[in-house]
Amino acid sequence: MSSYNDIGISKELDWDRITHLFKIGIVAALMGLVGDLILGWGVVDDSLSGMDQYFSRYLTVSDDRIFRSAVLGLIGIPVECLCYFGIYRLIANTNEKLAHIYRSGILGMLAFGSFCHVVCCASVYHLNAVHRINPNASSEGTVKFALYFLVPVTLIFFVFFMITTVTQIIAFVKGYTPYPKWCWIFSIASGIVIVVVTRFFGNSEAANAIGTGWISIGGLWTYSGLLIMMKKAKAKK
Repeated sequence: MSSYNDIGISKELDWDRITHLFKIGIVAALMGLVGDLILGWGVVDDSLSGMDQYFSRYLTVSDDRIFRSAVLGLIGIPVECLCYFGIYRLIANTNEKLAHIYRSGILGMLAFGSFCHVVCCASVYHLNAVHRINPNASSEGTVKFALYFLVPVTLIFFVFFMITTVTQIIAFVKGYTPYPKWCWIFSIASGIVIVVVTRFFGNSEAANAIGTGWISIGGLWTYSGLLIMMKKAKAKK
């Protein structure tokens, strides 16, 4: 009898490889988080209104910080996405159809995740560059730049983000992984909670920066939680 399923994956889980992917995923998520913190560290000028107020938090971000954030995200985000194949492997062992859907989400995030981050950094650079020339035109110009370049790639990314997130939650809730069903909480979308929590800390550099890194925090939570719970998953018959 073959020990492989229809998509060529052994029914014997390679826990060492999955562990390795989760550990690399933690490092990659930390890289992405540092990049987000560097970009998002700033306070809003409450004396302003509208988009001028929103963008004011980025006016103190130096070009060097923008560059470092872009590079960290450019490297960290694709590696973090690739490590989700550790979770794909868990799902594929039991439900091939769901695994195919999950893999599609991963590939989409891999293709557009770092692109989205870099364009976001470019938008901040554009804001600051225009502000140095004509402060009155910086917000309007940046909104137009974002609509042309940032918004389209962000929308595409979030389609794949939702596919990955929803599929993973379904897989855990339905028991299609060796993990306890309640481990669905180890989802990248958990970072949304961070955004809500930071609202209670008001307008501070730390709160704004942490809120910026919610996806990276979600990835860190996912990989760390599944790694901690791996011993219990291995013991499941």
